[in-house]
Amino acid sequence: MTDRALHVVRPGALTTVQDLGRPGHAHLGVPRSGALDPPAARLVNRLVGNAPGAAVLETTLDGCAVRPRGPVTVAVGGAPCPVTVDGRPAPWGAPVRVPAGALVDVGSVVSGVRCYVAFDGGVAVDPVLGSRSTDLLSGLGPPPLTTGAVLPLGDPSGTHARVDAVPQPSPPAELVLDVTLGPRADWFTAAALATLTTRAYRVSSASNRIGLRTEGPALERAFDGELPSEGMVLGAVQVPPDGRPVVFLADHPTTGGYPVIAVVREAGLAAAAQAPPGTPVRFVRVGRR
Repeated sequence: MTDRALHVVRPGALTTVQDLGRPGHAHLGVPRSGALDPPAARLVNRLVGNAPGAAVLETTLDGCAVRPRGPVTVAVGGAPCPVTVDGRPAPWGAPVRVPAGALVDVGSVVSGVRCYVAFDGGVAVDPVLGSRSTDLLSGLGPPPLTTGAVLPLGDPSGTHARVDAVPQPSPPAELVLDVTLGPRADWFTAAALATLTTRAYRVSSASNRIGLRTEGPALERAFDGELPSEGMVLGAVQVPPDGRPVVFLADHPTTGGYPVIAVVREAGLAAAAQAPPGTPVRFVRVGRR
């Protein structure tokens, strides 16, 4: 067997394979999926000389540990965390050359939620609909990492420039999300619209790759009733019966029946991926609608 592979020693709470996702299939009921923090995924790929869309590992809170079968260049970014190679400290946010058989341990985050781990050549699991991303909602792509699993790595291309270090933003102390109202803002009272854009919310511990759930004041409906299921987009702010907004993230369903009061601009969603439970959330109205 080729030495271009990783042996999973510790999978962590939730570690998945992610690239930049599989856009363009929503009409088939397939969400985009992909890295929740795309800028972080692109940066670690740049550090090891990969193309921006190469598949990486996305960890959640407590990292993971892997043992490469052959020598490999590794970079860890996203949420700050300790990194060791065979027990010795290694840099975060910079490429590290790891010898065959050494244990790469990505520790628990110091702040934020998700770390990204890139290997030169990328994680080379079989693509599904053009992407190697794990989609937790649909089940497409490889399963989350488990102890003893083996992941193949691609061959380094040598065609992409590698950098020695790149700046990475810190996880947010407060999550400020720019929103455009609609398409179902008319299902809510004027007081509810004011509440959404003037009151403080917090990130709920029930958040996941499907959606960022919030805790805070409930939003009042203008009238009772239910919508027929309709298409959902990345960043949609859906309001379930409890009245607390849910921001749809990468693994969101492609349709839904609860009204969407607003849509978060995509540029703000990377910060949402790094906001731990309890982080204050503010929705800021932008646009003319």
